[in-house]
Amino acid sequence: MSSPIVPKKAEHETIDVSAQDLPVYCPGPNAPLWSMHPRVYIDISKTGTAACPYCGAIYSLKDGEHAHQH
Repeated sequence: MSSPIVPKKAEHETIDVSAQDLPVYCPGPNAPLWSMHPRVYIDISKTGTAACPYCGAIYSLKDGEHAHQH
């Protein structure tokens, strides 16, 4: 018997976004045509990171320089 063909899960790198990029949506403005899916807004304000429910792309809010100043 042959094994079923299982597609390899796509590896996604983390996409860093800044506060100026909010609200974050996927697919982004520079996404290639092959990766298009319905636009969904990603809420990263609570945890600082979130993944797209369609494609799994991970978005991460960059630490602001002001957060490190005391």
